[in-house]
Amino acid sequence: MSSAAALVTVPPIRLGVNIDHVATVRNARGGALPDPLRAAALAAAAGADGITAHLREDRRHIRDDDMRRLRETLTIPLNFEMAATHEMVAIATELRPHACCLVPERREERTTEGGLDVVGGGIDLAHRVERLAAAGIRVSLFIAPDADQIVRAADIGAAVIELHTGAWCDHRVAGHREEATAELERLTRAAEQATMLGLEVHAGHGLDYETAEIIAANGHVRELNIGHFLIGEAIFEGLETAIRRMRAAMARGRAQLRAGKAA
Repeated sequence: MSSAAALVTVPPIRLGVNIDHVATVRNARGGALPDPLRAAALAAAAGADGITAHLREDRRHIRDDDMRRLRETLTIPLNFEMAATHEMVAIATELRPHACCLVPERREERTTEGGLDVVGGGIDLAHRVERLAAAGIRVSLFIAPDADQIVRAADIGAAVIELHTGAWCDHRVAGHREEATAELERLTRAAEQATMLGLEVHAGHGLDYETAEIIAANGHVRELNIGHFLIGEAIFEGLETAIRRMRAAMARGRAQLRAGKAA
């Protein structure tokens, strides 16, 4: 590495591992196994920087007791993914996780679809963000890469936005090259805008090894949150191996960023 490259400072990027679908497998049959807490411990040992768990209103995977046990036993930060409802805010302010990520939620959806409508959220959303922040919880909003949504997120006091990468990933899988390129450009612009407004930028939804490497080459993105892909890969190669491979992909992306900045 040249001396110029050695002087390049690139912020580190974190990996949050979502363990929801370990609970999905458990709940498909009932009982206590597989235990999502065991997955959380394995993820931490393999290099995860945090654990994400979504306590949905219908409790279809993660349950209240899972959240309590995670809060009591985790040695790395817990990111409580949740709908922006009175019930969930009350649970979060009692548990006091490291962070809460507010997401849109519909009972009939298979997984989180689209970003939170912060612009249309009104005073109720602003009050819920304020209440969580007052409890010492870092508040993140899961949003589409839309300029108006980002501005409003900053206005209501969020510390973080998590950019929804699902549309970009879906276009790549479908072979829609032009649409994928356009969506990646939207994500790039959004990450830059959010950073300029003082928001920390995270990203997630639909990411795999290849797309995580690409996103990690964006220096504005400070954290990736990945779940379904890692749990799926764990069936074939084990969770620890999948997480280490994901960390390696993210490291390659950051290395590309450093090389580009130094050139």
